[in-house]
Amino acid sequence: MADDTTTPATEPKAETPAAGATASPLPPVPTPTLDTGYTDAGVPTLEGVRDKIETRYGTALGATELAANTPEVRTATEQYEAKQKATAEKLDEIRASMHKPE
Repeated sequence: MADDTTTPATEPKAETPAAGATASPLPPVPTPTLDTGYTDAGVPTLEGVRDKIETRYGTALGATELAANTPEVRTATEQYEAKQKATAEKLDEIRASMHKPE
C-alpha cells in the first residue's frame, strides 16, 4: 500500500478562527425594530395613538359586557326602566290635564 498523508474526506479538519474574528456558520439574524409608538424625538406616532385608543376601547367594551351580567346591574336596569315608565305615564297625565277645556 502507498503511504497516504492526506486526511480522509470523512473527517474534516476544524479550522481555528484568527485572533479577534468570530467563527459563525450562520448568517446574522436581523433584529426586528420594535414599534414603541414614539418617534426618536419622543413624539407619539399615529399608529401608537391608534393602538392605545383601540386597546382602551376594547377593554371598556369587555368591562361593560361583563358588568351587564351581574345581578346588581340587572336590578338597577329594572329600576331605571320602571322609573322611566312611571315618568312617561306622569307626563302623559300632565299633558292630558292641560288639554282639557274648562
